[in-house]
Amino acid sequence: MSAAILLSLFGMAFAASWTPGPNNSMLASSGATYGIRASLPHVMGINLGFPVMIFLVGIGMGELFHSHPMLQEVLRFVGAAMMLWIAYKIGTAAPPGSPGKSTRPLLFIEAAGFQWVNPKGWLAAIAVTSQFVTTAQPVQTSLIVAFAFTIAGFTSTFAWVSFGQAIGGLLNTPQRLRLFNLAMALILVVFTVALLLGRHTQA
Repeated sequence: MSAAILLSLFGMAFAASWTPGPNNSMLASSGATYGIRASLPHVMGINLGFPVMIFLVGIGMGELFHSHPMLQEVLRFVGAAMMLWIAYKIGTAAPPGSPGKSTRPLLFIEAAGFQWVNPKGWLAAIAVTSQFVTTAQPVQTSLIVAFAFTIAGFTSTFAWVSFGQAIGGLLNTPQRLRLFNLAMALILVVFTVALLLGRHTQA
């Protein structure tokens, strides 16, 4: 890739990674509720899961969806259902230590697996690989794209979970923490509905 193309790729990767979305909303909520240290498996799951997905899309999974559009539709609705379930869990999460309630942040495998049912993630992966992955060097260019999103992802995920922990200092009552988590849950619902309606409009 030329320097100009690499610059465009990293610019797109940082813009996509830093802007609000399902992953970042979940990280902010996790940071506020559990802190950075407990949320590290969640952070690492995103930073491994999404680049791996981008790489696999780049070397051929995108073509699979073009050949079998019904598969993409099924995945889209499964992803939407998963996002709504996570929004429910965030919105109803009790503060740590609440009597009779046990809550925890996402595990590494859960966060990595979520990337595969995240509609926004699939749209981003297909869009970016179609722009930067070449048919002449699919593996090499897919690795470069995945690397760009790994770098951008580490900066954004740590920033969002740190933001959550920082604002958690202001959420020093169960009521405030519940309101914050409800707001994060509502953002996830809005993203889910917007993605579904946006795709329906395009169709």
